Amino acid sequence: MTERDGTAAERDADGDRDRHRVELRWRGGGTETVRAAEAESVLAAAERADVGLPFGCRIGACATCTGRLLSGKIEHEREPRALKADSLADGYILLCIARPETDCRIEVGTDVHSDLVTNPWK
Repeated sequence: MTERDGTAAERDADGDRDRHRVELRWRGGGTETVRAAEAESVLAAAERADVGLPFGCRIGACATCTGRLLSGKIEHEREPRALKADSLADGYILLCIARPETDCRIEVGTDVHSDLVTNPWK
């Protein structure tokens, strides 16, 4: 397992066939690259590669796993109930139900979720 040191470290034990490269970027500078199989969510691909991402419900209802699509194309496997239309238009996605259709770069981590939720204790 590699550290998040700002360089993309590819981890894929199953080979590259029918997989999209998904670069996960944290605001603090860390980057990891995983491969998502066809019909595999970003969260599932990250978990398979032992890359920790925040998550809660796994069905698109809680927004804990919010990411922001920087490049590429994803398709949500079902309606992302936890995101409003304007958030979707701004590129926010739910990693638990987001399936890459191309190679992607995605901003991840709790800071991304915080963009959408006002915290009165900050």
